[in-house]
Amino acid sequence: MSADIVIEHVSKQFRGGALALADISLQVGDGDFVSLLGPSGCGKSTLLKIVAGLTAPSAGTVAVDGISPANARQLMSFIFQDPTLLPWRTVEENVGLGLELSGTAAGVRQAKVDEMLELVGLSAARQLYPRQLSGGMKMRVSIARALASRPSILLLDEPFAALDEMTRDRLNDELLRLYAERQQTVLFVTHSVAEAVYLSRRIVILAPHPGRVAHIVDNHLPWPRLADLRLSAAFETQVACVSRLLRGVQAAAAEPSV
Repeated sequence: MSADIVIEHVSKQFRGGALALADISLQVGDGDFVSLLGPSGCGKSTLLKIVAGLTAPSAGTVAVDGISPANARQLMSFIFQDPTLLPWRTVEENVGLGLELSGTAAGVRQAKVDEMLELVGLSAARQLYPRQLSGGMKMRVSIARALASRPSILLLDEPFAALDEMTRDRLNDELLRLYAERQQTVLFVTHSVAEAVYLSRRIVILAPHPGRVAHIVDNHLPWPRLADLRLSAAFETQVACVSRLLRGVQAAAAEPSV
């Protein structure tokens, strides 16, 4: 099950601060996988939080499956860069936290937790505590917790940025496997061109100061995306194309205003 996201003329100005986002319009269709890419200060995370209903736009509107983000929170799960696991709870207790808070019956909750742990390959680690997990395992727990409520939309804010390259690549593959199984709508923030190209159907490049849409790139690399794709000429060509666009955005931002 998936849902769409419609962003229309969204701007964000923080109280007493500069304009963070300016007149952003973007549609993310049912089952789409869209990455937000851009230099620091372009408002990627701010836009994601507006979609999640964690902060309000100063102007413009966001509709999630036709309703406001505040009324659509049950449709969405947000995955942060920090897994934010509760250290006093085991893996399975962390995965079931959202279900517990929503009042899901214990038997139903346990069945869903078991399913999610199997899905992310952590069934054997269910009784471990966060301090006993690697960074990659902690992120898999965070993903399992987000998926447990069967969200229609996944919002991910640089979830793999703090991981080493091998672990990051492995979790990219894991995320694509889950996406293929669930066909959820995904909005993904990253600083990595290669990650955006590998994961996305479309890549939205934001320009900074203020954040605005500079380019939307349709990514026609074949599906399913398998690890060998990273070694292909087509992948390298697409990475080079997106990198050129991003460098152009960065160069324009660095030019002194007249």
